[in-house]
Amino acid sequence: MTKRFKGIAASDGVAIGKVYLFEKTEIILNEENIHESDVEKELNSLNRAIKEYSNELKNRETTTDAEDEVRNAHIELVSDPSLIEMASDKIKNSLQNAELALHTTIQEMASVFEMLDDEYLRERAADYRDIGENIMYKLKGIAPKTLSSLDDDYIIVAEELTPTDTSTMDKDHVLGLVMELGGKTSHSSIIAQTLGIPAVVGMKDIRSNLKNDDFIILDALEGVVIVNPDEKTIADYEAKFASIKANKELAEKYKFEKPVTLDGRSVEVVSNIGGIEDLKLALEDGAEGVGLFRTEFLYMEGNDFPTEEYQFSVYKEAAELLEGKPLIIRTLDIGGDKGLDYFEFPKEENPFLGWRALRIGFDRKDILRTQLRAILRASAFGDVKILLPMIISVQEIQTVQEYIEEFKSELRDEGHDFNENIEVGIMIETPASVFVAEDLIQNCDFFSIGTNDLTQYILAVDRGNEKISHLYDYFNPAVLRAIKQVIDASHKYGKWTGMCGSMASDVQATYLLLGMGLDEFSSVSSKVGLIKSVINNAKLSEAEKFAEKVLSLSQIDDIRVLLKEKDDELHS
Repeated sequence: MTKRFKGIAASDGVAIGKVYLFEKTEIILNEENIHESDVEKELNSLNRAIKEYSNELKNRETTTDAEDEVRNAHIELVSDPSLIEMASDKIKNSLQNAELALHTTIQEMASVFEMLDDEYLRERAADYRDIGENIMYKLKGIAPKTLSSLDDDYIIVAEELTPTDTSTMDKDHVLGLVMELGGKTSHSSIIAQTLGIPAVVGMKDIRSNLKNDDFIILDALEGVVIVNPDEKTIADYEAKFASIKANKELAEKYKFEKPVTLDGRSVEVVSNIGGIEDLKLALEDGAEGVGLFRTEFLYMEGNDFPTEEYQFSVYKEAAELLEGKPLIIRTLDIGGDKGLDYFEFPKEENPFLGWRALRIGFDRKDILRTQLRAILRASAFGDVKILLPMIISVQEIQTVQEYIEEFKSELRDEGHDFNENIEVGIMIETPASVFVAEDLIQNCDFFSIGTNDLTQYILAVDRGNEKISHLYDYFNPAVLRAIKQVIDASHKYGKWTGMCGSMASDVQATYLLLGMGLDEFSSVSSKVGLIKSVINNAKLSEAEKFAEKVLSLSQIDDIRVLLKEKDDELHS
């Protein structure tokens, strides 16, 4: 009997084949406390295990840049002094054995990220749990089960696959991945995307409905697993598989092309990044620059606010890697869902509407000063721009501009080089910024639309609330008309508008946004080639008529029908 199960699409594609149920090696934690006389022995055991795993990581062979990125990120996490310090403190002061000290330390470090609303940052908790698990194997002297040697082609089904599992799996025999846990921005999912392996996550209880060698279809476009499909379903999916293959070839063909419409309209297709490794991957995928550098990571990876020198070194490296391509750096967007374990935020009933982003910078000028000085100094090494989050008034822009002029004066006196004419833009992510867009654009150089928050605030829909998630839709006419209003406001004053929210990565929205006049698409790097393919095969004049028609509609369902028809036409 055919059964269907729904999850979250994490890596595009379709797979048809047999099930391999992967069960992790069980770890039974020793929770007994130790005597003071055992402290030194436990500290030595912990240090030995960390050193063994660190050496293993350094010697691990990788086949893709994404795997290399994960390995380097894990080497950095294992080398973090706070890990050994926190675990050692628990051994010395709480008399926890090495296993328990490691476990509680990893739990604490991971929980900081798990509480965040930002999916990209939240998924970094899995990396902490992964290194903790591998160090634990070393502590206990256990050889873990792996997927490194498979005897046939399989679709792997597991509760969760760590980045280590996916980095070391037998890639020649893995057709697809199905996980009960995990998210689409986890490192495991990113590795699957890079390898072109279809993956679906969030498949709760799927393992209890499967056994080894069951025949299934994995639809990682819709996030669906079909168990025991009939012949018609198999035939339908074989056709779908062919279409996916064609899309991949299309993305590969266009990723290094200049995005220009058939009637000569040039736009930019850039990428969102969280750090240097993301940037390297984006450049390999054909991104023409960075439309959003999320700097939160620099603040979340240590035990204190990052220094000006450290931030400068990161921004400078990014600018140099880009070789003159644009690098848009967003100032610290912390608060709301994103916290810091070394900085106490006030208790707020509505943190998303509270003390966050630049509102913190205005109250803590020292934090903003450190970052803006670092960005200014990095601007001497490339086309660096400043992006300000959560702006709702002209007064706020003018205040930051005054700060920037003050910091420029400091840097001149100190003999530092910087771009005197550095561009400053603002995020459009609140209804207020839409309503006064014409006033704002006269006081800055560009807009970048953050559709994630903008959609949430315009529709008054909490995007993290599952009960009303169906209402959260950036194709809602209210959101589309707001986007159009913002783009038109920037063009009226000879400025430009980009988009760095999730909508910019939705290839089905590309043609519409092109017709609405969007100047820059800042997407996840894996979508760069496909976005370019839409742009390069479109006529702006026709896209504008299409956008006008969509904007005249008042029903989301009608809008989606038009988008689907246009998508089918573009890819036929």
